[in-house]
Amino acid sequence: MDLDVKHLETGLIDVKFEGGSSKEGTFSGYGAVFGNLDSHGDVIEKGAFKTTLREWEGKGKLPKMLLQHGGFYGPVEDMLPIGKWTSMEENSKGLKVSGELFALNTDRGQMIYDGLKAGELDGLSIGYRAKKYTVGTKPTDPSRILHDIDLKEVSIVTWGSNDRALVSQVKALDLFNPRTLERELKEILSSSDAVKAVAIMKKHLQREADGQPTSTSRDEEVAMELLAELKKLRVA
Repeated sequence: MDLDVKHLETGLIDVKFEGGSSKEGTFSGYGAVFGNLDSHGDVIEKGAFKTTLREWEGKGKLPKMLLQHGGFYGPVEDMLPIGKWTSMEENSKGLKVSGELFALNTDRGQMIYDGLKAGELDGLSIGYRAKKYTVGTKPTDPSRILHDIDLKEVSIVTWGSNDRALVSQVKALDLFNPRTLERELKEILSSSDAVKAVAIMKKHLQREADGQPTSTSRDEEVAMELLAELKKLRVA
């Protein structure tokens, strides 16, 4: 890989479990968020990934998924992809990515997956080349506004610098799922209220994952508070 490829950490991983028939080890989230100043002083402009995504589509593939940028160009084995990005697209929020991890039946694969689920492997970072940008001229300006990015890879990393870009879903077949939550909620709520709370939470999490504005209704606030408390109980 070119030595002038830059790295931009873009977020903390906010793990949310979702059950169903989805393949274990799949996850989705955001590799970048538009209009937000990162710790390097750069701002990514909406549309910055449009050209590079079209070019990757023409190749019939997507940028690589690495761990820690392949050890910052360390040993060859560190450059082996840890998974595969299955989709990337721009929406109003940023660069939405979905992918799946490799080799969950190996020690390394399971360690990465466990790190994601536990929230300790909690960052995303893009490896890119800035093709077109504007340099700030005032002290209050960003260092650069990135207009066009040549995206090389998206890595899972230990630390991220932009807490608005995050992995929003990690799918696990044997962990938290709506039916399990519903059963737990029925211990503290009526049956109908438990069903309603689960439906509200699923709707809220899907909106968040899609980068859409979320409602601030009191029903949703209560539902999310209940979810937080239940997670504490599950850890205890």
